Amino acid sequence: MSHIEHPFRVIVSKEIADHIRNWRFIILVTILALTCMGSLYTALTSMSSAVKPGNANDTFVFLKLFTASDGTLPSFMVFIGFLGPLLGIGLGFDAINSEQNKGTLSRVLSQPIYRDYLINAKFVAALVVISTLLCMLGLLVMACGLIAIGIPPTLDEFLRMLAFIVVSIFYVAFWLNLSIFFSIRFRQAATSALAGIAVWLFFSVFYTLILNLVAKAISPGAMASMSQQFNYQKLMFNLMCFSPNELFNQATTTLLMPTVRSLGPLTMQQMQGALPSTLSLGQSLLVVWPQLTGLIAVTLVCFGLSYVTFMRREVRAR
Repeated sequence: MSHIEHPFRVIVSKEIADHIRNWRFIILVTILALTCMGSLYTALTSMSSAVKPGNANDTFVFLKLFTASDGTLPSFMVFIGFLGPLLGIGLGFDAINSEQNKGTLSRVLSQPIYRDYLINAKFVAALVVISTLLCMLGLLVMACGLIAIGIPPTLDEFLRMLAFIVVSIFYVAFWLNLSIFFSIRFRQAATSALAGIAVWLFFSVFYTLILNLVAKAISPGAMASMSQQFNYQKLMFNLMCFSPNELFNQATTTLLMPTVRSLGPLTMQQMQGALPSTLSLGQSLLVVWPQLTGLIAVTLVCFGLSYVTFMRREVRAR
C-alpha cells in the first residue's frame, strides 16, 4: 500500500520550495546578510576596548555583538527591527491574491482539501522560512563573534540570544500575518504590498512624529507638580506601546542589555534603595512580559483576521 502524505504537509512543502526559489526571497536574504555582516563589523570595532583583560565592563561581552555600534552603522538589533517587517511583508503580500489572479486558488479548493489547510499552510511555510533565516543569522553572528573575540558566551548570554531570536520571529510573524490579511482583502498584489509598506512606514516614522506633536500639546509645563509630570510621562509611554516596533525595541533592549532594570517612568519611592546591578534572564523576562504579551497578542489577532476573512471569502473560478 502506497503511503499518502497529508495535504497540509504537501502544501507546506510546496510553499517553502516556492519561497526559497523566489528571487524576491533571495534579494531579501542578501540584504539581511549584508546588513548583518556590516553590523557585526561595527560591533567588533566598537568592542575593541571591552575585551581587554582587567576591564570592569567585560561582563556580557558576547551580547554586545547584537547591541554595540561604532556609529557608522546601526547595531544588529536595530537592523532586525527595521528590516524584519520588510521580510514579513515580502513573503506574505501576494500569498492569496496571486493564486486567485492566476486561477490556481479555485482549482486547489476544488480538490478534497479543507479551506483552512491552505491559509494555515501559507502562514506555517512562511513562518518556517523566517524562523530558519533568523536562527541562521543569529548563529552566524555568534560564530563570527566567537572566532573574533575568542570569548565563549555564558549560559545566560546564550539563553538571552535565543530569547531575542524568538521575539524577533514573533515580530516578523506579525507583519507576515498583516500582509497575508491584505493579500486576502485586496485583489491586486501591488495594492496589498503598498498597504503593508504604508502601515510599516506609519509605525516606523509617522507614529513617533504624531506622538511628539501630542506631547508638545499636552505637556504640563515647568510649574507642574511631580504627580502631573509622572502621569504625563506614563501616558506618553503607554501611547508608544501601541506601536509594534516600540514593543519589539523595548523587549529586545531589555533582553540583550541586562543592566536595563525597568521600562517607563518610575517614582522616587520606586527608585529608593535600588542598587545598580544586572538582572537575571528570568527577571528581565518579568520586566518585558507586558511587551511580549502585547506583541504575541497582535500577531494572533492579525492571524485570526486573516483566517476568518479567508474562510468567509467566496472563491470563484475565473
